[in-house]
Amino acid sequence: MIEETQSARTLGRIRFWTGFMMAGLVLSGLTAIPIRTQFDLGARWLGADFGGGGLVPEFVAAWLRHADAGVKAVDATAPFVWYGTDWLAFGHVVIAIAFVGAWREPIRNQWLYRFGMIACVAVIPWALVFGALRGIPPWWRAIDCSFGIVGYFPCRWCERAVQRLGGTTGRGQADAP
Repeated sequence: MIEETQSARTLGRIRFWTGFMMAGLVLSGLTAIPIRTQFDLGARWLGADFGGGGLVPEFVAAWLRHADAGVKAVDATAPFVWYGTDWLAFGHVVIAIAFVGAWREPIRNQWLYRFGMIACVAVIPWALVFGALRGIPPWWRAIDCSFGIVGYFPCRWCERAVQRLGGTTGRGQADAP
């Protein structure tokens, strides 16, 4: 009876952290669609200089002004570029949908947690390399890398919890009791 309660509690936690990952993917993906609107809101809340009355560090405000000018230029001359961010959002949502399998049947679909960890680790070199190529400031790349770091740990915890519930070690062998 105690073991069943413990297993049910562990399953509940696995589902919580899987849902956390799914929600994070959907929310971060959907922010790629209303980019112009987000900058407009930022300017309304922080002021046209994005300084927030001195609350925002100048290097951040300067980057936001630069990015806002770029967003306005794309909007005015090449709005079709936003189609790429629409697909970025789609990719995030589809990956979140894939995790429904892990939420429903974590032992059967435990491979998704390993996939999630690999994807989270891959965020770091991706952000560092392509951010540098695209002129993204190092501090912003660090923020992007943090998404990979934050996402890694729930996936790792879920993978270990699934193994304790009777999943495999990832090498096709069941863990010893």
